[in-house]
Parts: sequence; C-alpha cells; structure tokens
Amino acid sequence: MKSNKVVLNETWIKASIIGTTWAASEIVLGSFLHNLKIPFSGNILAAIGIIILISVSYIWKEKGLFWRAGLICAIMKTMSPSAVIFGPMIAIFSQSLLLEVSTRLFGKTVLGFMIGAMLAMSWNLFQKIVNFIIFYGMNIVKVYESLIQTAQKQLHIQADIVWLPIIALLIIYSILGIIAALIGMKAGKKIASQPANLQSIKINSSTNNFIKNKPNNFNYSLLWLALNVILMIAALFLIKNTHFTVWSLSIAVMVVIWAVRYKRAIRQLLKPRFWIFFVIITMLTAFVFTKIQGNSLEEGLLIGLEMNFRAIVIIVGFSVLGTELYNPKIQAFFLKTAFKQLPLALEMSFESLPMMIAVIPDAKTVFRNPVSIIYQVISQAEHRLDELKKKQNFEQQIFIITGTVAEGKTTTIKQIIKLLKENNIAVGGFYAPRILEGNITIGYDLVEIESGERFEFLRINDDATNKIGKFSIIDEGLQRGKELLSLEKNNKKDIVVIDEIGKLELQNKGWAESLEILLQHKKHHILLSVRNDFLEEVLKKWNIKNYHVFDISSSTILQIVTEIRKDINHK
Repeated sequence: MKSNKVVLNETWIKASIIGTTWAASEIVLGSFLHNLKIPFSGNILAAIGIIILISVSYIWKEKGLFWRAGLICAIMKTMSPSAVIFGPMIAIFSQSLLLEVSTRLFGKTVLGFMIGAMLAMSWNLFQKIVNFIIFYGMNIVKVYESLIQTAQKQLHIQADIVWLPIIALLIIYSILGIIAALIGMKAGKKIASQPANLQSIKINSSTNNFIKNKPNNFNYSLLWLALNVILMIAALFLIKNTHFTVWSLSIAVMVVIWAVRYKRAIRQLLKPRFWIFFVIITMLTAFVFTKIQGNSLEEGLLIGLEMNFRAIVIIVGFSVLGTELYNPKIQAFFLKTAFKQLPLALEMSFESLPMMIAVIPDAKTVFRNPVSIIYQVISQAEHRLDELKKKQNFEQQIFIITGTVAEGKTTTIKQIIKLLKENNIAVGGFYAPRILEGNITIGYDLVEIESGERFEFLRINDDATNKIGKFSIIDEGLQRGKELLSLEKNNKKDIVVIDEIGKLELQNKGWAESLEILLQHKKHHILLSVRNDFLEEVLKKWNIKNYHVFDISSSTILQIVTEIRKDINHK
C-alpha cells in the first residue's frame, strides 16, 4: 500500500484564518475604494491589514503568524480579476514581514506595534518609487529631479527641495500607520476581554464569483515560464543596446506572442489609464530632456518611448509569469520544501474565503465604526479555528484501487462495497461491470450501489461519434452516472465510489467534472479504480494529496477495508 497524508499544523491553520480575513477585506473593500477612485486607497487597505494583524495578536501569541498570514493573503491576491498581481502581492507580504520584524525586536508592545505599523505603511511609498524606477528606468529619476528643480527656480526657493515631496508623503504614511496601530490595539483589547457572539453567516453565489478568475484548463509549461523570463531580459537588453526600430518591432512581436497565449496578460494595455500615462510620460520626458537637459526634441521623444516600452515589457511580462506560476508542478515542488504546509494552508483558505467575504460588512459600515467591525470579524477566529482543527481530523481521503487491464479491479470494488455495507458504512456512486459475449468484451454497464439498478454505459458501435477507444458512450448512461456522483445524491454517504477514472477523464470527459466537484467540497471519502498506467497522471491532474493506493496484486480485500474503515470512523 502506498499512502500520502499531510496534516496542517496549528500555526498554519491560524495563519490561514488571518490571511483569509485579510484577503476578504481586500476583495470587499478594495473594489469599493478603487471603483470610487478614493485617494490613498492602497494605504487604507494596508491599514485594515495592519489592524487585523495587530488585533488578532491579542488572542493568538505564536511567533511567525504575521508573515505567514501575509504570505497567504498575498498569494490569494492571484484570484483578483487584475492581470497585475506581483505589485500587490509584494506589498502585502512586505507589510506583514515588517510588522513581524518589529514585534520580534520590540515585542508585541505599544512600541513594537507602532514602529511596525509605520514601517508597514511606509512600504507603500517605497514600493511606488521602486515600481516607477523598474517600469521606466533611471530616466524617471532625472525627469523628477529636473521638474522639482525647475519648480524651485520658478518659485525662487533657495533650499534644495528635491526630497521635500517624498518626506511629506513619508510623514503622512507614518501617521496613517500610527492610527492603524491604535485601532488594532483597541480592537485587540476588546476581543481579549469580551468575546463576541457568533454571527449567522449566509453565503450567496456572488461570493464565489472571484474564484473564477483563476485560469482554467490552461496548458501550463515550465518551458514557457523559463522562455518568458528570457524574453523579458532580452527585450530590456535590446532597448538599451539597439536602434529604435529593432527594439520596438521586437517588443511588438513579443507582446503579440504573449497576447495569443495569455489573454489576461494584455488587460492592462487595454485600459485607458495606461495610455494616458504613456502620453504623459512621453511628453514630460520630451519636455525635460529638450528644454532642461539640452537634448533635441527627437532625442527627448525617443527616451520617452523607450521608458514606455520598458514599462510594457515589465507589466505584461510579470502578468504572463503570474499565469504560469499557477502550474500544479510548482505547487508540488513546495510540498517537498520547508514550505510544504503552504499549499495545504492555501487550500483551506480558498475554501474559507466565501464565508469570510460574507462576514465582511459594506465599506460604509466599516468606516463608520472600524473598531466594532474589526472586533466582530476577528471574534469569529476562535470559532473558525475549532472548526478547522476538527476538519483536520476528518480530512477527505482518496482510496485508489489499481491494477492492469482485466485484472479484477471491479470485482475487488464489489467485494469492498459488500463489506463496507456490512459495517454500516453508507456507500454511494457506482461500479462498472464488464459485459462479455463469449470471451469478448462488448461493453460496460453502470450499477448504482445504493439500489443495484443497472444502466448501459459503453458498447461497441463503429458508427458512433462519441467514443473512447473501440467503445461508444451511451449518453443516457453517462448522464445517469453523473447524477449518481452528484453532491445531492450523496448527501448522507460516507464514501463515494467511481469505477473507473482513466483516459476519458484525463481528457476532461466522463466523470472528470464529478470528481472535481467531490474533491473540492471534501464532504466524502472517495474510492476510485485507476489503471496502473494512468495512476501518476490522475494524481497530478487533480493534485490529490491525501491518498492511499492499493495494488490488487499485493493487497488483500481485508487490508483495504480495514484502512477505509479506520479513516471513515474518524469522520
């Protein structure tokens, strides 16, 4: 028997709850702020994150919660409809890391929270400056310095004021950080002294809409990931070292290639805001380098275009990299590293997110009484922690019966079903017996486990269009099989049987969608039969983690049933 079961530790469970709450606030309040174009909306969202982290530290004392929660929230930002995800991801994680460092140095005290909040909030300014330099190169610094110096001369100011706007913004950001820390500490003390009543949470279908932003059925490729990195480096090299016609045409071709493979990669280029910035940067650069720096108009325009083409490469390039980073192979890599708990925590977070979104009130309510609202939201954390810890004990298990063609997988499953029923274990789904004509297999039927009712599923038919191998698929049997695997049909079942998962499902047909739904909802254990040849592909395609594989050539019926009973009795 081959078994793989990973259990999430309590620190990561708590980080999952905090990170999900933070992500929910980003989704609910972020949309409101950005749609209304409210100034300093990024700082308001950062303040809410700081408040959540500080307030929850009054009930959960573990070290490392801040950076873990920030990491989870940052990765959950990939569910945002925006094609640009790296900037917000870096900001969120950096803010949590700075707060973590401050509280490690000064303790979870007023001083530690104040300094951490000021640093976390000020990170937004630092990142904006760095982003401009990354997008447009060092020429943007020259443009800024020249414009400030020109204003200084026009206003007849003798002192050097180049740093004055940045210092003024830094002071504003620091004050916002202090306010966030004070609110967080006030909410935290209230949570610690008087737990709130649990709210009744209703989740409607709209809270799940954001999850659909994740690329579906995308042909991920590590080769493309590496190629995209090379293309970005090559484009930046060409901008600096070749003629305008060479680098402009090369980048245009590269963007077309990206647009064909990654549709969401060009979203940012389709926004009017981008082209407004494009024109403003080009004109400002032409003005600065022509009138102030003493260059010709042609040179000024060329530098402006160079800066904007560099921005296009960075913006679109990081967007396509973000798409490829959804690759399940990359997630599988994390499972083998020190971050092996991360994918499990994220899985738990995405499952919890609709509920957390439902808890977050509308923006007007939050801004009217932030302490009370944060108190109500964070007070749910202990209850959610208990739920998730219990769920850890009842983790969905996938039992896989494997063997070669015609080795007896279905016969084994029938015997397992019989013994499970004798032990009062509720079994749903179906098994698929072979139909023989003499010694020749002419098809397969489906047998409903609960009622024993039989349906035709596969038959030899050379004229049929919907086929798998030499067999045609009977639509009525296919639809009936999907009904037998539905959540409604298996509401009170302990385990659902699918006989079998193979070539058809790997092509996203047959029972592929039904298996996906069962794996996502995690309400039942699942018993599958899978040929040896398809086992690794099935595990990778559905990213199955908690599984037990029984090869019928070396496992007895009693061993299999004992293992299944052990997990089901913990449910």
